[in-house]
Amino acid sequence: MPPISTPAIVLATIRYGETSKIARLATRELGVQSAIAKGALRPKSRFGAALHLLSEGPATLVLSRSSDLHTLTQFDSREIRVGLAARMDRYATAMLLSELMLRLAPASRHPESYDLFRDALAVLEAAPAAAVEPLGLRALWRLVAVLGFAPALEQCARDGAPLDPAAASCFSPQDGGLLCGNCARDTVGAQLRPADRSALGALLAPEAELPLLDERHLAAHRRLLERYVRYHLAEGAALPALAFWAERGWIAA
Repeated sequence: MPPISTPAIVLATIRYGETSKIARLATRELGVQSAIAKGALRPKSRFGAALHLLSEGPATLVLSRSSDLHTLTQFDSREIRVGLAARMDRYATAMLLSELMLRLAPASRHPESYDLFRDALAVLEAAPAAAVEPLGLRALWRLVAVLGFAPALEQCARDGAPLDPAAASCFSPQDGGLLCGNCARDTVGAQLRPADRSALGALLAPEAELPLLDERHLAAHRRLLERYVRYHLAEGAALPALAFWAERGWIAA
């Protein structure tokens, strides 16, 4: 099978044997793939220091006919986003985006998720400090939506009834979004006022103006996203990047 070249971002690497690495790559043409970089740990490896976490560049893979582990023959790092490590909130959000890609992005062509992930990393790296959290929330909600898990905000997630935009509504993670008054009677969920609903809608809409959120509201939106992701995407698995992002342990430190 001839080699395939595609834009790629390194999501994770693990040591394999004495001299090689296995890389998990988000690729634009092939989705999320695992590939072995043979000899990557040798002093004179052709990969050099290219396989940095979240580094971006063209990758060349030879696809295996018999397994899900392919061969990475070349990776030219064009972007090493060192600015993401300059602030812990930037880094935590970037790692959660990466975790969502690893868990949810398909192993087939899905350029929408790749492009959103790539652009979100660039935006986070360049964002002024005050904008990192709201921009991060937008990127995370947008990635969840692009991967097929957008919450229902205009109609009841349970029975499809239209929702009154001027009324408070119950947000139920297990149902997949907002509920009408009838369905909310037997449900425990977060009560969103009209302003909160509007802010959530703005976070999900890339063309909308970024909502102004104080720390109390940022914390509420973090909790909402965490619960939604855990219910719909975790499937019982541990999500360390989500826990790190949500608990914000670096603040206490």
